[in-house]
Amino acid sequence: MSTAQELAEWALKLTWSDLPKDVQKIVKEHALDGFGDAIGGRSTAVASAAVATIAQYGESNSATIWGSNQKTSVPGAAFINAILIHALDFDDTHAGGLVHATAPTLPVAIALGESLGASGEDVIAAYAVGLEIICRLGAATPHGFHSRGLHATQVCGTIASAVVAAKLMKLSVSQTVNAMGIAGSFSGGLLEFLNTGSSTKQIHPGIAAQGGITAANLAANGGSGPETVIEGQYGIFSTLSARPADIASVTKDLGKVWQSSQITIKPYPACQLSHVTLDAVKVAWASAKASNVHFSDIAKISAIVHPDSAKIVCHPRSEKNEPKTPYDAKFSLPWSVAALLVDGALVVETFEPDSIKRPEVIALAGKFEFVEKSEVSAAAAAAGSVEISTHDGRTFVGKVASSAGGPSNRLSLESLIEKFLLQCQDRLSASAAADEILHIESTAKIATISSMLATLGK
Repeated sequence: MSTAQELAEWALKLTWSDLPKDVQKIVKEHALDGFGDAIGGRSTAVASAAVATIAQYGESNSATIWGSNQKTSVPGAAFINAILIHALDFDDTHAGGLVHATAPTLPVAIALGESLGASGEDVIAAYAVGLEIICRLGAATPHGFHSRGLHATQVCGTIASAVVAAKLMKLSVSQTVNAMGIAGSFSGGLLEFLNTGSSTKQIHPGIAAQGGITAANLAANGGSGPETVIEGQYGIFSTLSARPADIASVTKDLGKVWQSSQITIKPYPACQLSHVTLDAVKVAWASAKASNVHFSDIAKISAIVHPDSAKIVCHPRSEKNEPKTPYDAKFSLPWSVAALLVDGALVVETFEPDSIKRPEVIALAGKFEFVEKSEVSAAAAAAGSVEISTHDGRTFVGKVASSAGGPSNRLSLESLIEKFLLQCQDRLSASAAADEILHIESTAKIATISSMLATLGK
């Protein structure tokens, strides 16, 4: 039996009640976070580009574009909403797989569910399947796709999204395997945006979501794909990963060990690989401020950074101090550390175009130094260690075992709801929507939630 067939048989049989209660709670929290991130992403340039692009394909009223009264086709809505979730880089991340798990999967479940008249329970079960598959695929080759220059979210998300679609469309096992095989040929996503600050990374989840729906429809209409798309000679691991893959881990303990419980919800709208260092900076800076240290007193900031993280958020060193675009700043650890020290927080507005040009932040970023070292294989699961040294010889140390929002340090429900509310225009309407989402399994028609999301955009 191929890996795709094992995943398909498990996914199609899974019901919401099969998930342990604690996992059900976590899955719903990640859905809430994804919806909020999408509402927050409505004001970005890439969101406008996505909406305008889909509008050129003609009108359709099948599915809602979140944060607006606009509707479009199912593939179009999934494409746009996936981009919205990832637009601010504020969305969840699975450390082992280094994938943004919700962005390519939740929009597929909601758009298809809305068009099919599906219940909230059916939709959240399909989304849970998507979370599990995208995480397991990524975690089988930690940083392997990124080392090849590819975005694991699109590589793995396309296949996971195809299964989400297949489950809601009630495809057979063989059709679902074909959908996964077809989806593998949509896998990709170049990391060249790291050198330019362009918006392609934000678009990758949209490509994955749209590709997954397209693959499922092709399979439903008789199209075929290789059942060995995962482990084959020219499957995604052999072709697209630069590191060996533990293929057996993709299906090991399915339904017993839940990777969805290992996903981090972000407290900062920046690259996940920076978060543990930022958390360590906060610890050190709290001690420094208690000693009346001002950021102008800082002579040096020293950090220990995982080598795989350093490749993305620290190199090339000369270009990280002065980011060219807001998205470039989100992938600069030196600049993000400096902004945190100057402002005391990292929020969406921190990465606005005028903000990234501030000379005091750029100057402080130049004082950041790092050593590449780690005791763990997965970069996003590394510990954080920072020393802040002052001109008068004092040193303040900050250490954390893991980044905030992760499985061992989850955000409180209150913090998560507040993050959601802050990204919406009307707190009263947003509060009602949050309550509905957190009880999504009791929603008779998922269109109810889609309608509520339409009113929340700023």
